[in-house]
Amino acid sequence: MGRFLPPDPSKGDPNTIGGYMAVHDRPAAFEGSDGASYSVEIVTDTSGEKERPFAAYLLFVRWGHGDPVASGHLETEFLAFATTEDDARKMVGAMLLNEVKLGLDQLITENRAKLLPWWDSMRQEGTS
Repeated sequence: MGRFLPPDPSKGDPNTIGGYMAVHDRPAAFEGSDGASYSVEIVTDTSGEKERPFAAYLLFVRWGHGDPVASGHLETEFLAFATTEDDARKMVGAMLLNEVKLGLDQLITENRAKLLPWWDSMRQEGTS
């Protein structure tokens, strides 16, 4: 069940991805260039580097048209490296919302074949 919480601008800058999530107490959502709805989350992982052991990236969850069911996802490469997980998350969280949207649309363009329904994907395979 959904809930409405009024935004709290004292929690951050709502023009950044991290600030938006804090102010609105929910993930940001975008309409992708493919017409689908996407929500976004900042994810951290180990980087494998000794000097900068943590990294962060954006995970975009694609939602089905009219359905509250995830139908796929896209993710960026590591966008920030840091000595702590929190610092890596904050670095990515400082990205402006329009930068995040541009990144989503670039991922959609780069992965267009993977995002097609299987029947459209099969149709395109026969047209090379």
